[in-house]
Amino acid sequence: MRHLAIILDGNRRWAKAQGLPAFEGHRRGYDQVKEIGLAALERGIEHLTVFAFSTENWKRSQEEVGYLMDLLLKALTNDLAFYMEHRVRLRVIGRRVGLSDKIQKAIRVAEEKTAANTAGQINLCINYGGRAELVDAVKEIIAEGKSPDQITEELISEKIWMQGIPDPDLIIRTSGEQRTSGFLTWSGTYSEILFVKKTWPDFSVADLDAALADYNSRDRRFGGNSAS
Repeated sequence: MRHLAIILDGNRRWAKAQGLPAFEGHRRGYDQVKEIGLAALERGIEHLTVFAFSTENWKRSQEEVGYLMDLLLKALTNDLAFYMEHRVRLRVIGRRVGLSDKIQKAIRVAEEKTAANTAGQINLCINYGGRAELVDAVKEIIAEGKSPDQITEELISEKIWMQGIPDPDLIIRTSGEQRTSGFLTWSGTYSEILFVKKTWPDFSVADLDAALADYNSRDRRFGGNSAS
């Protein structure tokens, strides 16, 4: 497996079950990104993509959105040494418009500083939506004056935010919800999907190993006949 993607669901439910504020669930969830991210890369996965903040999440309370943006800024600044120490590349996927100037600058700095790291890449999907990704790709194609007969799957793949990143082999969603919610709408077309009942803060390295074992047991046919 080259690419694992995860929808980080259940942070607030975890916090409520623990009698803690929602903010503590988000903080614990971010800590899990670092722990599970390193474990995934140690297992030979080249890319871990996490759905951290969707284009719909702006509808949450101003206080909660502000805390999530502070967490993102912390990941890109205070924790940059952590990613450098472990030789992890960082890339932020999503619309930069709508993010503060401070966060946009932090994204550019973090991506530049970690670009040469070789242990693997963590892709943080922030202000991300699968439909928005396709809309922006189409707008770019139209702006370039492409004719209808020039539009191919390969061209669209070159214009989406996930350009240059291999399609995910497996998408995991935690917390029991059984939908993808617009995550990797284009690049996840042929991804295997695994729904896990545990909330994201409770998702452990053992759960990661179980998910990888489940994936390895599947017969991926991509519309063809079984190889078995």
